Amino acid sequence: MLNFSQIGEKFKKLREESGLTQGQIAGYLGVNQSYISRYEKDERQLSTELLEKLSTLFGCSINYFTSEDSQYTPLPFALRASSITSEDLHTVAAINKIALNLREMEGLLKGEQA
Repeated sequence: MLNFSQIGEKFKKLREESGLTQGQIAGYLGVNQSYISRYEKDERQLSTELLEKLSTLFGCSINYFTSEDSQYTPLPFALRASSITSEDLHTVAAINKIALNLREMEGLLKGEQA
């Protein structure tokens, strides 16, 4: 069973550690900023589509959000958070998706389970 409050807590932590505002994330996801606040407060549940977009943006698996024992190794990126646009976040997410796929393929080559 999914722990939705855990998802909101992890989402908020990742957002804050990345130096991104709720407004920037809202622009990236195409939702109102108040939705982001509600997600973080566990007043609203993230759709699978939005959860996938967030996992790509932050460079983690969806499993990180949904599993208590899933580990997160951030994919570093350096941008000035105050001037990041929604388009910039889409670019970061695309790069992260490539990096995550590479990480998964390397794990498969080493015989690790995904």
